[in-house]
Amino acid sequence: MLLIEVTNAREVVQQRIGKLGARLIGKVVDPEKQVEEALMQEMETAFKEFGIEAKISSVANAQTIGTGLLELPIQVRGTKEVHHDD
Repeated sequence: MLLIEVTNAREVVQQRIGKLGARLIGKVVDPEKQVEEALMQEMETAFKEFGIEAKISSVANAQTIGTGLLELPIQVRGTKEVHHDD
């Protein structure tokens, strides 16, 4: 199982739409969720190319602590199932 925590979502959004846009969107839209959705789409495309089947989940409130701990509870924001097409 892989666990990926995006730690610079606000900076990514800021690079894509500029400082003013990031401030405005940050008040209306969750930048972490937006970056995670884009990342999930890219992962799905790559997984399909390699024939990998997977379940990718975007969750809220989970946070890694140091190198060996994961803080819970989590709230699933979205899930994407990737299946190999024969």
